[in-house]
Amino acid sequence: MRLLKRILRLAALSGALAALLASPASAYIGPGAGVAVGGSVLLLLGTFLMASGIVVLYPFKVAFHLIVRRGKTKPKIKRLIVVGLDGFDPGLAQEFAAQGLMPNFDKLAKEGCFHSLATAYPSISPVAWSSYATGVDASRHNIYDFLTRDPCNYLPVLSSTDIRALPRTLNLGFAKVPFGQRTIYRLLQKSQPFWKLLGAQGIWSSIIRVPITFPPQKFKNGTLLSGMCVPDLQGTQGSFSFYSTKERKDKHIGGQQYQVRFKDGRIESKLTGPPGKGGHAMKCPFKATFDSGAQRITIEVGNEKATVGLREYTPWLTIPFEGCTGIARFYVQAWEGEAIDVYVTPINIDPNAPAMPISHPFVYAIYLAKMMGPYATLGLAEDTWALNERVIDEEAFLKQSWLIYDERKRMLWDVLDKTKKGFVTVVFDTTDRICHMFYRYLDPTHPANKGKDIEKHKHVIRDTYAKMDGLLAEVRAKIGNDPETILMVISDHGFCNFRRGVNLNTWMKQEGYLVLKEGQETSGDWFAQVDWEKTRAFTLGLTGIFINRKGREAKGIVEPGAELDKLCAEIKAKLERLLDPKTGERVVKEAFLTRQIHSGPYADMAPEILVGYHRGFRHSWDCATGSVSKEVFTDNTKSWSGDHCVDPRLVPGVFWCNRKISIAEPNLLDIAPTALDLFGVDVPRYMVGRNLFGGVAPHPTDRGARAEPQLVATK
Repeated sequence: MRLLKRILRLAALSGALAALLASPASAYIGPGAGVAVGGSVLLLLGTFLMASGIVVLYPFKVAFHLIVRRGKTKPKIKRLIVVGLDGFDPGLAQEFAAQGLMPNFDKLAKEGCFHSLATAYPSISPVAWSSYATGVDASRHNIYDFLTRDPCNYLPVLSSTDIRALPRTLNLGFAKVPFGQRTIYRLLQKSQPFWKLLGAQGIWSSIIRVPITFPPQKFKNGTLLSGMCVPDLQGTQGSFSFYSTKERKDKHIGGQQYQVRFKDGRIESKLTGPPGKGGHAMKCPFKATFDSGAQRITIEVGNEKATVGLREYTPWLTIPFEGCTGIARFYVQAWEGEAIDVYVTPINIDPNAPAMPISHPFVYAIYLAKMMGPYATLGLAEDTWALNERVIDEEAFLKQSWLIYDERKRMLWDVLDKTKKGFVTVVFDTTDRICHMFYRYLDPTHPANKGKDIEKHKHVIRDTYAKMDGLLAEVRAKIGNDPETILMVISDHGFCNFRRGVNLNTWMKQEGYLVLKEGQETSGDWFAQVDWEKTRAFTLGLTGIFINRKGREAKGIVEPGAELDKLCAEIKAKLERLLDPKTGERVVKEAFLTRQIHSGPYADMAPEILVGYHRGFRHSWDCATGSVSKEVFTDNTKSWSGDHCVDPRLVPGVFWCNRKISIAEPNLLDIAPTALDLFGVDVPRYMVGRNLFGGVAPHPTDRGARAEPQLVATK
């Protein structure tokens, strides 16, 4: 009977969705690739009919698999729910719990358990969440950072995703005739997520915004909405727009900046969209009309209009371009007479008509939009860079973050209602983004406090933790006391202070490992002036040092074997002796030789050295982009004042569960094999993690991949 009700519910939802479904855009967005817009009415019609057919047939496909697979496994539980709170720190949690601010987490710990959760090496979100999904370390899932270098040209590429447009050709035998473009979406994460293994055995999974799930992998018996690394409509990881009647001195703000005129009570300008015909960016006009009497602003774009007050976000508005649409929110940051500042969020992919796949199945994103309205689709949806560049202030950032949080919470309620059996996981990014941007308030002497408010928002992190305690209470009330439901609340890592930036490229230049072209003292982004024929080591991203290895890098000069080992040992020893000249503090707790802690097949392409900083230090902003600056050490003066790219033992995550576990020091790697075992699915031998409820130890050859004993996390 329950199965029949589920089938009928899915059929009803799909029928409603098919009736509402708008024609999906035939367009491609991707870094450096632009948009291939379908100009054919027949193509658009065909796409619409295909999507509609998928919607209508999808519940029957689900029902078929439920019937066919029923009884194939013998689950020990009915449902497993994992709520991810990105960046939730055990030290802060314990501090706020001692203040009486987290009674629901205290209650959960007493009924079940609470532990620090050892994180990934390195301790950065794309690596950690990939380990959560796959049950293996970075050398087995191939993600070591947000960025890596292309060994053919040393330029940066996304570690997780390859998205590009390729010319399409018709082979006539005697000639190949080009006709348009085809698009490639490729997830570079290796291994496979455990929900794919569950689905193959008939266990349903609902996956919402787990990082590094873009492009979405197909799997049986489940739905997925992609998270971190979904691009915006321009194909970037988040490019905001800023319109001002004033001229800013700083022309490089990380987004689009426009100076506008205030005339007849309004401003008019254009939003920049994806590349169109000829590779030129498409534009969409908008206007903002200011009613000084009512103190209201009316934004008009495309066929939509919204009226808001000063410092109030509009709803998501549809931004039309030729062949595709996006969505964005407008926010008037300042309005004094004719002096006006208007911020526009990055133009997100429109979930009502996705220009590229952002969910599995494709129509799932559309279903969510029809059920709950438009929502943020950008992987890094909270606009941290706009706050870093002071285009918006803390108040605007918080308002945006909590709007996105509310969207995520509605998604959680939806999947809890519709997944009465199987696996559910939803990741909330709000906790991570707020800690990144407000950590300076926990440290009155932080260099980022200079010239900024240090009082108004000093309790934001505390209040965020208390709000997550309220979320937990809502979740537990919703799932009840079902003894066959296991609830876990986890984070991928913790947090610490980020006071001082370290440019290891500059340090390696001083030590003779990195060499610039003759006459150059500094180098711009992406190694602009580096002499590769003399350079032995370099870094970009946030986690590791690459050796310019012969046979791997295009102009490698370091021989594999004894020469490589000697160089790595030498750099490691020097890094661990490095002192901050300003304070005399040791900078690096431990520099890890990747081959000594990771034994998987993808360690060969990884950085040879993973830098485990002490608290307070991190790669500097210019080091992350492959620059060589004048100074090795700089104060971190950006609002991004907290971080976790340090020695992983200093920033473990959190683990709460409504059942006690049999392992004293749980690891993020343990979630995948535990989930499989709970649903009666065999745990593959390649998985490094253990079963948290006992029984399965890691394979002997994989013990080096597990984290070393963790330290207590504190501020």
